[in-house]
Formats: sequence, C-alpha cells, structure tokens
Amino acid sequence: MKNGKYYPIGDYKNIRLGYGTIDFKNLKTIYIKFNSWLNPKNNDDEYDNIISASRRKIKEIISKNHSINFKPQCIVDLDIKSKGIKKDKKSFMSLEVTLYVDNKFDIKSCEIKEHIKCLSHNIIDDALIDKNLYNFNKTKN
Repeated sequence: MKNGKYYPIGDYKNIRLGYGTIDFKNLKTIYIKFNSWLNPKNNDDEYDNIISASRRKIKEIISKNHSINFKPQCIVDLDIKSKGIKKDKKSFMSLEVTLYVDNKFDIKSCEIKEHIKCLSHNIIDDALIDKNLYNFNKTKN
C-alpha cells in the first residue's frame, strides 16, 4: 500500500522545490527536495570542503528556524559529485533535508507549506547561493 505523498512547491532561483513524506498516515518525518543543475563560477579544487561547509550551514539554518511542529535535528543529504565538477560543465545537484515531526499536523495545510517554503528559501539564500560559487540552472542545456 502506497502511503507516501509529494507536493511540489515550484522553482526558486532556478532550483526546483518540493516536500513530502513516506507515510502521511503515521507522520514521523517530512523531506524537502531541492534539484538543480549547477555550473561552478570558477575552478576550485576544494569542492569537497565547500560541499561539507554547505551541509553544516543547512543544519545550522534548520536548528535556528525550526517550528514547534519539528524537532531541531535533521538529516541533510547534499548530493553533488565533486570529482566531476568543472568550470563550464553542468553537474546535477540533489539536496534532501529530512525533518523529524514533533507535533502531529496536516501535511497539506497552508501553514506547513508556507513554513517549508520559507525554510527552503532561507536554505537556498544562505547556504547555497550566498558564497556566489555556482550558477544554478533548471536544465542541463
């Protein structure tokens, strides 16, 4: 039986957003998905360090901006193949943030959607775009 739900939020600064859960009847976690193609603005050999710093920054943003519905702990899965990143070559970025539910709520409610949308925008603005390292694109071409 399929109990998962996914709700697209739209695009923000060329990054596709959405959120969902694997079991909406027994809600324990919500995930937020970010997908985009990125193109580095310069050649840098330290992409592993940059990606690790971005993960830490995302966790920090979530712990500072959590709501009463979510626990401050989270899982951040930022998937960028650092070995293949080169200037003028687009690489796919997939980011999934898992939030643990503290209080039961309706996943479809406008309040939850707005909180997740605001949190997603903060993550993009403060952890992904703030260093001006990448150009984000909706498509590979």
